[in-house]
Amino acid sequence: MAFVKAQKSKAYFKRFQVKFKRRREGKTDYRARIRLINQDKNKYNTPKYRFVVRFTNKDITAQIISASIAGDLVLAAAYSHELPRYGLGVGLTNYAAAYCTGLLLARRVLKTLEMDDEYEGNVEATGEDFSVEPAETRRPFRALLDVGLIKTTTGNRVFGALKGALDGGLDIPHSDKRFAGFTKEKNLNADVHRKYIYGGHVAAYMRTLTEDEPEKYQSHFSEYIKKGVDADSIEEMYKKVHAAIRADPTVKKSEKQPRKEHKRYNSKKLSYEERKAKLIERLNAFNSVADDEDDE
Repeated sequence: MAFVKAQKSKAYFKRFQVKFKRRREGKTDYRARIRLINQDKNKYNTPKYRFVVRFTNKDITAQIISASIAGDLVLAAAYSHELPRYGLGVGLTNYAAAYCTGLLLARRVLKTLEMDDEYEGNVEATGEDFSVEPAETRRPFRALLDVGLIKTTTGNRVFGALKGALDGGLDIPHSDKRFAGFTKEKNLNADVHRKYIYGGHVAAYMRTLTEDEPEKYQSHFSEYIKKGVDADSIEEMYKKVHAAIRADPTVKKSEKQPRKEHKRYNSKKLSYEERKAKLIERLNAFNSVADDEDDE
């Protein structure tokens, strides 16, 4: 049987609809997005907030975002590269750091809205599931978890950020099925979850490497060693970080150095007003010279 090449006709290409740019790039799941941003008609222009968590190789980004026709609007944001300010200088992308980033964002947005005194959240992380209860005055700040393209497996770091935001006092619809420590017996082991929140899994790995492969421990945890962090001090370090975040969650602007004045080898580009003034000055000089010649 002869091979027949499938021909796409002109009619096919005339009717071909190009997908959205971020779908072509594989960045946005529009099926999930439309369900997160659709607002009820009877709520008119009330913003529908999303708790957005994204991970890079060296950073964690957590944001409170609402959608508008003009584009998404960010109400507040927190990043794991801010955590050294609170005493966490190492391990900025693990489960415990994700918890700290979520906690920082929650306290920051509540302080911005002047709700931080009403909703303190869960002050001491025990690993158990926690949901904020409505106060008598204002309802808790509600947001929906937006995980993007992350695979929502049990124990994923995105749920560490979710747990941090819940303990920080945000109202986020959730289930405890994806927290670290959820077992096949369909219940959450709070002790295991607490261990992950306070970096216990990192401490256990440090102890294992110290005993079995000391050389690998020296290279793998070199930054921890420089900062003086060992397996026994990790939990206490995270407790201090949580307390520091609650004490002052506000944004601190980075102090940028003033720009250095470089030597110019060409003339500076003039603005329209400067060019206009320069032209008038030249015309006046030319006219004055012409007047002097006429007087002579």
